[in-house]
Amino acid sequence: MRLIPWVQLMLCWFAWLYPFVFRTPHFQKRKSISALWPTLIGMFLEGLAIFAAFTFRVPPEEAPGPIRIAVSLAFGILAAVLSWTSITHLGREFRVQAGLFEDHELVRTGPYSMIRHPIYSSLLAVLLSTLLLLTRWQWAVVSLALYVAGTEIRVHTEDRLLESRFQDVFRQYRRCVPAYVPFLR
Repeated sequence: MRLIPWVQLMLCWFAWLYPFVFRTPHFQKRKSISALWPTLIGMFLEGLAIFAAFTFRVPPEEAPGPIRIAVSLAFGILAAVLSWTSITHLGREFRVQAGLFEDHELVRTGPYSMIRHPIYSSLLAVLLSTLLLLTRWQWAVVSLALYVAGTEIRVHTEDRLLESRFQDVFRQYRRCVPAYVPFLR
């Protein structure tokens, strides 16, 4: 693979990751409930998806063409924009583990007005960016399947928690706003 697409990909991953590391409240001392095991299982599957994307690469002689590079860049930029705006709108409600704070608020602004789980959308976008540049197509399919399996576990867990707290308000939100892929309910 040529150097420019590789640098592009690393910049996209850095731009995606930055707000999670430097803009989120990491140690909140607010009472909360958590769903640890579904979160860990989902994250493990998502991690396997990323591992597969970076590990099972296309041979160097099959470097991506300009169209794949451009589409990959578009997904990478989308991923970064979604991660930054999601973290901004989620604010103090951010948490790695699925759970609810005692004073949790249902966020429905910014990207949350279009997608219930835009952070998962952003991870999907950066994963697609990676798959387009690096991964053999057979392993890209496996990677996407692992990602969807892990994310579905996390989405269903979070949705159950949010529905238990916000009941009809959340049910209406879920009916109107797709989970993490736009235009798919």
